[in-house]
Amino acid sequence: MRQPKSAIRRAVVLGPQRHVPIVRTAVESLTSSRRAPIAFVSAGWEERESEDGEFRDHMQRSVLNLEIWGRVERIFAADPELLDAMRLRHDTLRRLQELYRLRLEGLVTAATALLQHGGDPSLVEPETEGAIAMLQALDREHVDRIAAVHVDFEQRFHPGERDSVVAHRRELEHQLASAAVLCIAGGHVGVLLHRLQLFDLLTLWGDRPVVAWSAGAMVLSRRVVLFHQAHSSAQGVVDTEVMENGLGILPGIVPLPHSKKRLDLRNRLSLRLLARRLQPDACILLDDGDRIDWNGAEWHPHRGSRRLNAAGEVLEESR
Repeated sequence: MRQPKSAIRRAVVLGPQRHVPIVRTAVESLTSSRRAPIAFVSAGWEERESEDGEFRDHMQRSVLNLEIWGRVERIFAADPELLDAMRLRHDTLRRLQELYRLRLEGLVTAATALLQHGGDPSLVEPETEGAIAMLQALDREHVDRIAAVHVDFEQRFHPGERDSVVAHRRELEHQLASAAVLCIAGGHVGVLLHRLQLFDLLTLWGDRPVVAWSAGAMVLSRRVVLFHQAHSSAQGVVDTEVMENGLGILPGIVPLPHSKKRLDLRNRLSLRLLARRLQPDACILLDDGDRIDWNGAEWHPHRGSRRLNAAGEVLEESR
């Protein structure tokens, strides 16, 4: 899958690491040095951020837990104005997501009905394309509204210029200078995204190698997509939603972690709508043992990795 060039020269995206950990192999494919430590972000785990013993045991090398979640908690304690501002932003984002969801439901219903319509394709397909285009337009509009909230927050409170944030950013820059690979774990996707943004961590990291999985992969993509389409998921069946822009360093893909739990992979209709709605990005299914590699110009899927095509078919890599 050839894509526009990314600022990251090499990256590896993995399936969940709890039951089938393969991150050590991924890291070793990106660096020959065992002396340089691994920088680790587990902010999505929130208060369990420091519980990284299993990761350290698996890696068998020096690990620098960057303590992104804990750093922000300490900043909040020292800067209550910033805490209040971020809480207000969070509430605004939540209300916008709820309003977007109200508009989304009808458009998903219409597009689904057209996809399963048995009429003359020459008549039905243009209507279907129009319905999907309306969904895509709503997604773009929502992302733009969320982006505007972030711009307003930045202009009013200048978080990156506040003394406490600047001090932590300097510490992070010093820590990252010695690291060979940056590993980003999963957890709460919103917490992970917004705390990485507060420190502008990916700018500090530059173009060096990254390994990410679960929510860590989601936040690195162009847009963060929330999905719970399987009856077995804890949330029940929910329409797929675009949350907001991601950090944008993994071009051309939408990572869909835990797809066997969160998607009904037997429902070709819903998968077809998902794949067509998120075009031109490719929907990549990420479960235990899955891996795809980015070399700065194109993606290289490993054997057994899977993606959706526009027909809603799950295609498995055989190489």
